[in-house]
Amino acid sequence: MSHTTTVRSLVAGALGSAVTNLRRVTGGDLNDAYAARLTDRRVVFVKTSTNTVPGSYTAEAAGLRWIATAVGAPAVPEVLAVIDPPEPERERGPRMLALSWITPGRLTNTGAETLGQGLAALHQTGAPGYCEAPPGAPAGLRIGPLLLPAGTAPTWAEAYATLRLGPLARRAARSGALTPDALTAIERVCERLPELAGPTEPPARLHGDLWAGNVLANTNGVPYLIDPAAYGGHREMDLAMLRLFGGPNERCFSAYAEAFPLADGHQERVELWQLFPLLAHAVLFGRGYGKRAAAIACRYTS
Repeated sequence: MSHTTTVRSLVAGALGSAVTNLRRVTGGDLNDAYAARLTDRRVVFVKTSTNTVPGSYTAEAAGLRWIATAVGAPAVPEVLAVIDPPEPERERGPRMLALSWITPGRLTNTGAETLGQGLAALHQTGAPGYCEAPPGAPAGLRIGPLLLPAGTAPTWAEAYATLRLGPLARRAARSGALTPDALTAIERVCERLPELAGPTEPPARLHGDLWAGNVLANTNGVPYLIDPAAYGGHREMDLAMLRLFGGPNERCFSAYAEAFPLADGHQERVELWQLFPLLAHAVLFGRGYGKRAAAIACRYTS
């Protein structure tokens, strides 16, 4: 049976309507993604993967639902079906996540402001604890094939050091994406986090993987959040990542600051929070990201 035939069968079984057309669409580096048109005239977004940690689609669905319950938060696609057995794929068949289809458009200036206001509302909704997962999500944080340890901590500085930077830095060093000197520099950042992390804030409800590619505007310019790796954390994390790979224009950040002003010194912490996605990219995609993370670590330890 071909892969597309399998996908058609999975979608039909999960959604109760046969697939009349299935075409590949952009879905990131780690998934096979499709637009599926059904006999009941719905169009749905479907993604499958053979290179993801069991529970990843369950966690993504839980994150989308968690964001959706935050009043005033940006819109998210509706979760239609999840097939995500805990066992390795070879034992239970392929995994699948089906979501409502969002026809892509362009993020307008008004949309950028809406995004900033919505992120402020999302973060203000809060979370039970630092690094705690959304209700219904499996333990640990999943980013593609990466699985970070489950747990929480009484402060964001401790959680960021022990559950985010430390595990990623050690894994990057083992793979050769981070040199021994760079690992030492990041370990020193972890030691200094209580003084670097800024004023104490309660846990915010985070998207968790908020680079520009995970903001999808529809044809009316309305922003949607997609592909979350949601958890409770420092709200500046989402904003720092949104600036990392060419994010929305400054109207987004101005609207956020007007709705939910940031603490003093937040500009100086942007790269500190960007260490996390850079180390994740170093593990996934190689040493170039490790060099960038090392340069940032040296800045905070010199």
